[in-house]
Amino acid sequence: MNIMLPEIVNLLQNFMWPFVRVSVVLIAAPLFGLEAMNLRIRIAIGFVLTWMIFPLVDVPDVDPLSIFAIQLMINEIIVGVMMGLTLQIVIAAILTSGQAVSSSMGLGMANMVDPNLGNVPTLSQFFLVISMLIFLGLGGHLVIISILVQSFSLLPIGSGLTGTNALEGFLVWSSQIFIGALSLVLPIILGLLMVNVCLGVISRASPSLNVFAVGFPALIPLGFGMVIITMGFIGSRIESLWFAGFQVLNENLLGI
Repeated sequence: MNIMLPEIVNLLQNFMWPFVRVSVVLIAAPLFGLEAMNLRIRIAIGFVLTWMIFPLVDVPDVDPLSIFAIQLMINEIIVGVMMGLTLQIVIAAILTSGQAVSSSMGLGMANMVDPNLGNVPTLSQFFLVISMLIFLGLGGHLVIISILVQSFSLLPIGSGLTGTNALEGFLVWSSQIFIGALSLVLPIILGLLMVNVCLGVISRASPSLNVFAVGFPALIPLGFGMVIITMGFIGSRIESLWFAGFQVLNENLLGI
């Protein structure tokens, strides 16, 4: 079989445009974008996914060295980033909830160095590990790949996000960083608030009692006890956040 140079150039061009969107999604999406996942592994996954997808994709005939090609690549990068960041909102909500509980318990200074996020409270890191396990248990990585494949038919290469409410929906969904975080650990925050109120009443009733020496050591075991008691609720809320993220991704970006 003789393969001519124009055919090779055309094949590379048809392969390049889907590969841009796939690689950006693998960089921005949860789990795939972790620094713990080797760059070579991500490139290999992106190459294999693109190799299976690009025969089914309609690629516009564009000169790779033209200005329109730059615009086309920017559109593909924006689509991939929006897909990844939509699910990263769930990660941000989980980290915010851990920070709120850590501050209420007096563990705000107990941080861990996360290679992706920098200094993260220890409790946030614990919630993040739980959320990744739930994500894998739900098959979230397969859902991301499925949505990515559907995006090429619902958002063809070159169309960008014109005609969709992706940006508006993303801004509305970003409020879940705070709303989702509050709903995730609301029982713990209310419980710790009641403990602080009781300590305040005790300090007013008995001014000679050193409330700092008694209160702060009591908050830590009480906080951990509340976390253990509410782990079932927290797990169900994390699962609901992941499902909501997938639904928002389908509705806002793909329109389904």
